[in-house]
Amino acid sequence: MKTLKRTLLQAAAVSILLTAVTNTAWAEEPSTAELAKASQNPVSSLISVPFENNTYFNAGPADATINTLTIKPVIPIQLTENWNLINRAIVPITYQEGLVVGQDSAFGLGDITYQGFLSPAKPGKLIWGIGPAVVMPTGSNRLSSDKWSMGPSAVALVMPGHWVLGVLVQNVWSVGGANDSNAPDVNSFLLQYFINYNMAGGWYLSTAPNITANWEADDDKWT
Repeated sequence: MKTLKRTLLQAAAVSILLTAVTNTAWAEEPSTAELAKASQNPVSSLISVPFENNTYFNAGPADATINTLTIKPVIPIQLTENWNLINRAIVPITYQEGLVVGQDSAFGLGDITYQGFLSPAKPGKLIWGIGPAVVMPTGSNRLSSDKWSMGPSAVALVMPGHWVLGVLVQNVWSVGGANDSNAPDVNSFLLQYFINYNMAGGWYLSTAPNITANWEADDDKWT
């Protein structure tokens, strides 16, 4: 397991992101630039359906390839004049070659994560949201923790000029088992910072690495 963790730290990733957006709360027709920046805001009043594909190479002792298509629908609900509830789901579909020699490949749905951010409907320069994160053990084959997990999540960002700069953090703990009562406990931390630079015509450059920690691990906690 230690070898697997170290090798995963060295895995290279290629990411492709496609976002479909729907206008929900604009007083007048937004510009392409405004739509682009709104689609990069996790707590905007905009329905969006991003599709993100990541390919990882040289994972595990068998130098396996892993491909994950992640669908991330965002649906905002206006609770009051001053507050929105931003509903966000993270739905991974994964193909994973055997991580060790002789292990079969796996394909299927991974664990689905729900994030609900309570956010000001009329934010200032600092845009923020806070709420629960719930991980559901929907994964098949070897693609699930087999645990229900939940915990707090928060996001904050600013949009100066052409930039969108922000950070998202969460930590979840297992609260119950699913298919396998002997599955290891979950205590998992995620930090993702995102830096986007917007150009003409709705094009933008983006970096958004995931920094994770498995607090249950004896060593190699961080990825």
